Amino acid sequence: MALWRGSAYAGFLALAVGCVFLLEPQLPGSALRSLWSSLQLGPAPAPAPPGPGSPEGRLSAAWDALIVRPARRWRRVAVGVNACVDVVLSGVKLLQALGLNPGNGKDHTELHSRNDLEEAFVHFMGKGAAAERFFSDKETFHNIAQIASEFPGAQVLLCGPVGPKLHELLDDNVFVPPESLQEVDEFHLILEYQAGEEWGQLKAPHANRFIFSHDLSNGAMNMLEVFVSSLEEFQPDLVVLSGLHMMEGQSKEFQRKRLLEVMTSISDIPTGIPVHLELASMTNRELMSSIVHQVFSAVTSLGLNEQELLFLSQSASGPHSSLSSWTGVPDVGVVSDILFWILKEHGKSESRASDLTRIHFHTLAYHILATVDGHWANQLAAVAAGARVAGTQACATETIDTRRVSLKAPREFMTSRSEAGSRVMLNPNEPVVKWHREGVSFHFTPVLVCKDPVRTVGLGDAISAEGLFYSEVHPH
Repeated sequence: MALWRGSAYAGFLALAVGCVFLLEPQLPGSALRSLWSSLQLGPAPAPAPPGPGSPEGRLSAAWDALIVRPARRWRRVAVGVNACVDVVLSGVKLLQALGLNPGNGKDHTELHSRNDLEEAFVHFMGKGAAAERFFSDKETFHNIAQIASEFPGAQVLLCGPVGPKLHELLDDNVFVPPESLQEVDEFHLILEYQAGEEWGQLKAPHANRFIFSHDLSNGAMNMLEVFVSSLEEFQPDLVVLSGLHMMEGQSKEFQRKRLLEVMTSISDIPTGIPVHLELASMTNRELMSSIVHQVFSAVTSLGLNEQELLFLSQSASGPHSSLSSWTGVPDVGVVSDILFWILKEHGKSESRASDLTRIHFHTLAYHILATVDGHWANQLAAVAAGARVAGTQACATETIDTRRVSLKAPREFMTSRSEAGSRVMLNPNEPVVKWHREGVSFHFTPVLVCKDPVRTVGLGDAISAEGLFYSEVHPH
């Protein structure tokens, strides 16, 4: 858990990086530029000259013209409560080092053994999909973590409970309340794979990552009350929360009780301070349903990807919940229907006491910002900025290098599949498409997808952070 002093840029680092990259200095993204000088790591490598005539070049130039800062900016941002030390390395190489061979992939809601790890990794690598799982066996997990931390090429990241290593590595602009300090760090293992990477007969269609941990402190959300009690003195303009997914490693009774305490803590956040909740990969439908029905109305903004969106709809009996999984690029009309349903069923309205007015959805090929009318400004710039940083962070460049990215968004799409939506043709010269539906505004933009990504971890956090940085909430 961390409170950020100084500029809002510093405040967004905790979310924008997800963690701070320790061993590789090429920190990408416009939201991260201020970190270069403070870490004294030298300038970022200059990207190749863009090709202005290509669709990618025209789209990038159009973004640059559209992305303007809001009239009112965040001065202080409080970020909590999921903190850890991440070890990032090649998933295939680690599993090979563990003596594992690729077999038939199988999803596990919880990992109990090395064999479970191999099956789950194969399952998600074959889909090119991101996932995160709890590893229940403490001793086995720590044995794997020890091998991973000593593995050649492993990167250590900071991403709550703050142990000695995490505290040592935090930026000077991060204030950590003394109550957040603990004797040991929580480690998460992030197994990355590249697009086209092969392991036996397995071939990854997209670059992505599989995360697992035996994290009890974050799973119990031990620092939530400390975090909230620190806000009165810190006086933030924005609160960013994450970590609810970590409760999947806890018992049902604990989850039920802790969610009630989470609601109490959120209600203790001073009135008028927007609260953004960042979701993450989950497998427990009952827990997800409880989060939807109990927590959503207490937060102002949500950030989530395609896996989390579909699982949310399945768990809470939303639209298109009979869809078992996405095939290829998620259908824009289906995504739009689910976002609309969330805001209509759980968002702010004249007849409902809810604070939820904004959802930032991101998938590999495109992003959508959905907002209840009258509550947010500068969302055109916000969605464009989030998409732009996805390309720069994945390619580890400070600006878009059009030789290294490609346009994978659908060239045309329907804005809804459950009612008579509009057919939209994508124009790279006007890359942000806007439409309305019963008091909800949608802003869509494609992503310039990195062809050979340097990193996959933290992209969702960077997207949400950049979108928030360029967003302006109307005071009420």
